[in-house]
Amino acid sequence: MSAVDTSPARTAPAFALPERPRRPLALVVGAAVTMIVVAAFWSVDITWSRLGELPAAIVRYIWLMFSAPDWSKLPEALWQTWRSVEMAWVGTVLGVIVATPLSLMASRGFGPAWLRSALRLVFSVIRAVPEIIFAIIILSMTGLTPLTGALALAVNGVGTLGKWGYEAVEAVPQGPIEAARAAGGSTLQVLRWGAWPQATPAFLSFWLYRFEINVRSSAVLGLIGVGGIGDMLTTYTQYREWSTVGMLLIVVIAVTMTIDAISGAVRRRIMEGARVR
Repeated sequence: MSAVDTSPARTAPAFALPERPRRPLALVVGAAVTMIVVAAFWSVDITWSRLGELPAAIVRYIWLMFSAPDWSKLPEALWQTWRSVEMAWVGTVLGVIVATPLSLMASRGFGPAWLRSALRLVFSVIRAVPEIIFAIIILSMTGLTPLTGALALAVNGVGTLGKWGYEAVEAVPQGPIEAARAAGGSTLQVLRWGAWPQATPAFLSFWLYRFEINVRSSAVLGLIGVGGIGDMLTTYTQYREWSTVGMLLIVVIAVTMTIDAISGAVRRRIMEGARVR
C-alpha cells in the first residue's frame, strides 16, 4: 500500500496589484490646465439663451438658400470658380518649386545641422500663419488681384510641403542611399539616385493633396476681395440674396468634391504603384 499524503495543501500565492505610481506634478499640471480651459470657456461673451434659437435659424436659412436657388448667375459662378481653381493651381506650382529643394536640404543626412534647424523653424512659422494673413500682407504690394491669393497659397504651401518633404526623404529605406555614398557619390548625386527615386511617389501625392487644400482655401481668400467664387459669396451674402448664395454653395461643393475625387483617385494609383514596385 502506498502511503497517504497527509501534508497540508499548498495554496497559490495571492496576486497583488502594483501600487499606482503617484505623480503629484502631473496632477497639478492637469488641474491648472483644466482651470484655464474652464476660465477661458466662461469668459467668452456668449448669449447662451440664444443657443435654443440656433436650430430654427439654421433650418430657416437652409430653406432660403436651397428651396429655390437662383440659377441665372450660374455662368458667372462657373467663371469665378474657374478663377479660384486657377489661383489654387498657380499657388500649388509655386509652392512646389520653392518647397521641394528646401525640403531636401532640410532632410537629415543631406544638409548641415544649422541649415536643417533654420529651415524647419521657417516651415513651422509659416504653418502657424493662416493663408488669409499672408494675403492681407501681400495685397499691399500686389493689390486685390488673383495673384495675391496665389502668392498667399504658395507661401503657406511652402510650410506644409517642406515638412512633408523632409519627412518623406527621411522615411525611405537607407540601402540605396548607403550604396550611392559607398560608390563615392556627392550629396547631390546621393539625393538624385539614392533618395529621390524612392520618395517621388510620396512627393507627387503631397503635391496633389496640397492642390486639394488650395482649392478650398482659394474660396476663403475670395472673402477679402482677391477674386474667385469667395468674392461672389461675400457680395451676395452682404445683400442677403440667399437664393443666389445657395446656388453658389452648390457650385462650390460640386466642384470641390469633383476635384477631391479625381485627385484622391490619382494619389491612390500613385501610392499603389509605388508599393507594387
